[in-house]
Amino acid sequence: MKDPNYMGCLDIFITSDESSQHEDIKKAMELKRFKTMPLMSWDIYMMGYQERISETIKNNELKEVLSLAKKYKWQNDLKTAFKENDYEALIVTDKNQNIIWVNDGFTKMNGYSKSFAKNKTPKFLQGEDTSITVRNRIRQNVIDCKPFKEVIINYKKDGTPYKCQVNVIPLYNEQTTHFMAFEKEVV
Repeated sequence: MKDPNYMGCLDIFITSDESSQHEDIKKAMELKRFKTMPLMSWDIYMMGYQERISETIKNNELKEVLSLAKKYKWQNDLKTAFKENDYEALIVTDKNQNIIWVNDGFTKMNGYSKSFAKNKTPKFLQGEDTSITVRNRIRQNVIDCKPFKEVIINYKKDGTPYKCQVNVIPLYNEQTTHFMAFEKEVV
């Protein structure tokens, strides 16, 4: 009698030159009982699973930035900043824009390793089509220690240009000591 919850399954065919191997595998599979699950349930499960992974990654990134905040005595509300900003890459620089920390998303976005980026300024991502006007606005906002949002053309390690939305916030204790950029690729 068929299970009333049976929704179908993926049949597996094994081909082999050695018929004895085929028969052994076939017998082993007949002995096991497989629980069937509709494909749609799997899709829903995987969506939730991916969301949990993404949430865990972002929580770990927040913890790393909070440990930097403790070290440098930043007074920013970083938990709120993380909640309010959608990002792929995170960059923390000192006041002179030397990179002190990047997340794994930085490498996924542009192909440069964390160790390569450390102690460089984000200018190494810029190139021929990067707007001088945008670069000047960014420079002035950094000098003025103001938060800002810009879209800039950056370049991946393989030379491919991409539009990057950067949302930069000054990190401060008594005065601004560092900057953090929430970045994402945009179309």
